[in-house]
Amino acid sequence: MSESGHPTRRAKRLLSAEQKYEVWLEILCGELTANEAAARAGVDRSTVLKLCKVAIAALRSPRPGRRGSAADSELVQLRADNAGLLATVVEQAIELAALRGKAAWG
Repeated sequence: MSESGHPTRRAKRLLSAEQKYEVWLEILCGELTANEAAARAGVDRSTVLKLCKVAIAALRSPRPGRRGSAADSELVQLRADNAGLLATVVEQAIELAALRGKAAWG
């Protein structure tokens, strides 16, 4: 505690990109827990958890390195819908061709 009676805060420590990568890799491989990694790096546990959350979000992103926006997620959804509709149209075209072919034989 400081002289004013308030708890003292640890000075903020910034990690380099390499240090962040090492911390994330150790947690990902199961070598350390978030608490152990935070203690080893000299940062708060919430910093390590945020680091992992950002790394996972970046890996899930359709365009790594760019922040996802509502428009990006909407575009991904529309492309998936389009692919589904295209598959349905192709399926129906094959059925129609098969039915017309059978009628011509008959």
